[in-house]
Amino acid sequence: MAALLRRLLQRERPSAASGRPVGRREANLGTDAGVAVRVRFAPSPTGFLHLGGLRTALYNYIFAKKYQGSFILRLEDTDQTRVVPGAAENIEDMLEWAGIPPDESPRRGGPAGPYQQSQRLELYAQATEALLKTGAAYPCFCSPQRLELLKKEALRNHQTPRYDNRCRNMSQEQVAQKLAKDPKPAIRFRLEQVVPAFQDLVYGWNRHEVASVEGDPVIMKSDGFPTYHLACVVDDHHMGISHVLRGSEWLVSTAKHLLLYQALGWQPPHFAHLPLLLNRDGSKLSKRQGDVFLEHFAADGFLPDSLLDIITNCGSGFAENQMGRTLPELITQFNLTQVTCHSALLDLEKLPEFNRLHLQRLVSNESQRRQLVGKLQVLVEEAFGCQLQNRDVLNPVYVERILLLRQGHICRLQDLVSPVYSYLWTRPAVGRAQLDAISEKVDVIAKRVLGLLERSSMSLTQDMLNGELKKLSEGLEGTKYSNVMKLLRMALSGQQALSSILSIQR
Repeated sequence: MAALLRRLLQRERPSAASGRPVGRREANLGTDAGVAVRVRFAPSPTGFLHLGGLRTALYNYIFAKKYQGSFILRLEDTDQTRVVPGAAENIEDMLEWAGIPPDESPRRGGPAGPYQQSQRLELYAQATEALLKTGAAYPCFCSPQRLELLKKEALRNHQTPRYDNRCRNMSQEQVAQKLAKDPKPAIRFRLEQVVPAFQDLVYGWNRHEVASVEGDPVIMKSDGFPTYHLACVVDDHHMGISHVLRGSEWLVSTAKHLLLYQALGWQPPHFAHLPLLLNRDGSKLSKRQGDVFLEHFAADGFLPDSLLDIITNCGSGFAENQMGRTLPELITQFNLTQVTCHSALLDLEKLPEFNRLHLQRLVSNESQRRQLVGKLQVLVEEAFGCQLQNRDVLNPVYVERILLLRQGHICRLQDLVSPVYSYLWTRPAVGRAQLDAISEKVDVIAKRVLGLLERSSMSLTQDMLNGELKKLSEGLEGTKYSNVMKLLRMALSGQQALSSILSIQR
């Protein structure tokens, strides 16, 4: 880079950035026949994947699949000081767990790779060189200390911090002198006063006069790594991205990106800025909230479909909000033109109900139910292990019957190994005193119930068993039916009250 700068000093610098202007777009989605839809989810591996990131990834995924396009995962890891070990792997793992795997990614590869920005430095260097040659960029020799002083001074005066463009109009001689002392300066992009308007597919027509409110931005740091503004433009161009669906916090920065496209002579993609996903009270989702990370929900037994359902249900992009939508239904019903500018308020207290609906749907499907049987067997082993007095409870037929009887009543598969349902897998330790406290006729009731079961020539349904137990209690003077049921509940489950599933016969 230093050698390039010295060569440029031998030329006369143009007075303005060159590059063809960006024309206005038609008010459509840009998904006409023959247009290859390519979208990207481009997180920084500075933390594990959370609900906000999942929502951005999901909208990109369903948009791509709706138009038979490609969904790309690109990791923006140019700030190496903030990279969290394992975060890159976690992001892709969680996308696969959620059922929205990328078509191209660091793990899967693809025709536009590599898919990590730290491995694409040569492309950014080439773009920077092109901008320096046309005068659209210039070297900046300001020290971190000077920049920090500018920031503090602005804040002290209640102003927005901005670079004062000190290095913008340095003479060739001044640049040469500075290069002799500092051969690796940062490179800044020369913001133009005239900014092209653009039609955002969510927020409509926009124009942000960035040059009047902020200084020229750094696009290449002195360590050879680009900043976000240059890297995203270069990558979106070389990866053939047709649509950029990203958070609304980047809406203001789009003006800078359009100026970069213009200076480089590239056609920009369509932009659609998605409103933020917020907590129910309107506060911002934060990575410091440990319960917003996907691995937390996966470990707690929440289904991927329930998360995809709730984060779309609380927002927009669909003709109507309804619970229980599957991913194929989300793809079919999604309409980008129906995404509004209003933030989506996420109420995680509703998640168990979403999960209950999706779990019930899986139990109702025979092939999916077989998979749940295997998962529940593992959960029972993990929860009770050596406490299992009778390993017949792991029989797939018995486990499947439990699932069928409890479908619609449980929110997570883990609920079936909670203390409330422990009697399904282990024999409860119930003392005689606990039974005597309910009825003085424990032995008589037990004998009659066993006799009832032994003489039954057919399988008892729940209704039949309830009828027989009522007859049994009527034959016991001074014993109410409710007391008989309390006694049986305590003997069979160790609990005073529970949902009736006495038709299960072990």
